[in-house]
Amino acid sequence: MFLRPLENSQNGESCESVTIRFEGVPISVPARETVASALTIANVGATRTTPISGAPRSAYCLMGVCFECLVAIDGKPDQQSCMVVVRDGMTIECQQGAPNVTAGEGRP
Repeated sequence: MFLRPLENSQNGESCESVTIRFEGVPISVPARETVASALTIANVGATRTTPISGAPRSAYCLMGVCFECLVAIDGKPDQQSCMVVVRDGMTIECQQGAPNVTAGEGRP
């Protein structure tokens, strides 16, 4: 799912892009990528901190298993960025500390 930014790898033509906001900064990223892939392509660095030490973390497995990629998307925290496709105007904020998970409650 990783593409070279704004370039179609098959014929070298420009591909569609969308603008997202990460920590308030507008970033142009390839359309149809996951949030995690788009942020990696944009080289933003860490996207969350750990609950105990506050150590920086970012996407790791890119398949929804490790939960290292948690971010707040459009004001909704605890979103797995590797499982959400970017869309124009999306706002993304770093996840600070522990996710807000309630026992027995399903994930949206």
